[in-house]
Amino acid sequence: MTSLLIHPEEISKKWIDRLVDSRIDCLGIHPVGGYRAHLNLEVMLENMKTEKFRNLLDYADEKGLKIEYEMHCGSYLLPRNLFESHPDYFRMNEEGKRTSDMNFCVSNKDAMEIVTKRARELAKSLYRSTHNFYFWLDDKKDSHCHCPDCSKYSASDQQMIVVNEMLKEIQKDIPDARAAYLAYFNTSLPPKKIRPSKGVFVEYAPMERDMKKPSSQVPDTEKKLQDDLLETFGKTSSKVLEYWYDNSMFSNWTKPPKKYVPDFDLISESVTYYKSKGFENISSFACYLGEDYEQLHGDFGLPVLEFDK
Repeated sequence: MTSLLIHPEEISKKWIDRLVDSRIDCLGIHPVGGYRAHLNLEVMLENMKTEKFRNLLDYADEKGLKIEYEMHCGSYLLPRNLFESHPDYFRMNEEGKRTSDMNFCVSNKDAMEIVTKRARELAKSLYRSTHNFYFWLDDKKDSHCHCPDCSKYSASDQQMIVVNEMLKEIQKDIPDARAAYLAYFNTSLPPKKIRPSKGVFVEYAPMERDMKKPSSQVPDTEKKLQDDLLETFGKTSSKVLEYWYDNSMFSNWTKPPKKYVPDFDLISESVTYYKSKGFENISSFACYLGEDYEQLHGDFGLPVLEFDK
């Protein structure tokens, strides 16, 4: 399956038609990340209740597109306003202080109960979503917990604990639900102590690589990492999340958006490489390409992404 991830406020009928014309299978909806990711998610959830938003997703469905939501939501799943009364719910930083800046303490049973129940409600609330859920932890390096109990586990193992527990709770309502493990920044390495539950698949997001080179030209160490991830999680439903169309990155996450010129040859070579590795699904961010972009720079092209279904 192929998909492109778009900020919810940038979705339009024109964007949907563009995806269909380019043989993209899935519309990915991605609230803006960063420190305000949980607030941006809340805005999206409110907008999702409106007739305008739902009509757009109905139109996408009528056109044959699947719809998925991918988001950084650690600070949404454990509300920050609990810090004053329950600092033990939140992560300990490397200096030994509890902080509400990002994520939470995965060893605290009460915190995890809140997280999993909110994940269950979030999954049920996503309009027209497939049963693949992408509930990523917060968007920052070294944002895992360093308390004595959590420090026994790597960042990857901590994420694996959370994903497994969220999926178990979500499956109480949606038995065929699946959940993504995001291999990204500190969680790029596969977990070692905690095994993925049935229904967990890997989503490999190589944000730190050289974006001017095809994906096949990464160092051998990165290729070995890809193999290790596929060995740990299996190839079934495995997914690559790339940045080929991510004009938010190319614009340094600052508006107004810069002029975007896609490198179709690089993208095609990269898709072929990932297919040869055994990844089953391919996707890319495609943010900062909404109406404000077209008013400044005009239309842009998308290639047909040929990838096995």
